[in-house]
Amino acid sequence: MNSYKRKLLTIVTEAALETTLIREIDRSGAHGYTVTDARGKGDHGVRDAGWPASANIRVEVVCDAETAQSLAAHLHDRYYQDYAMILFIAEVEVLRPTKF
Repeated sequence: MNSYKRKLLTIVTEAALETTLIREIDRSGAHGYTVTDARGKGDHGVRDAGWPASANIRVEVVCDAETAQSLAAHLHDRYYQDYAMILFIAEVEVLRPTKF
């Protein structure tokens, strides 16, 4: 079984940005994404999703290194100042490289 290296860009941010982020990801050239609800605590306090104004999402994008870096830089420059958002990139191995 062969595996292939790709990057996993993870975005944790306010749920209000979901539609906008999906557009940004589609424009980036990434082939897809996964969105899940997220809860936790950080600099902005506890985000428990108990009501929509405090809901967070986690968006995961598996893609090539260039797309991950470019998308992360764009999101950082565009959203970090005004929204609660964290971004991180990790190396992952995939079994079907053509999907990513």
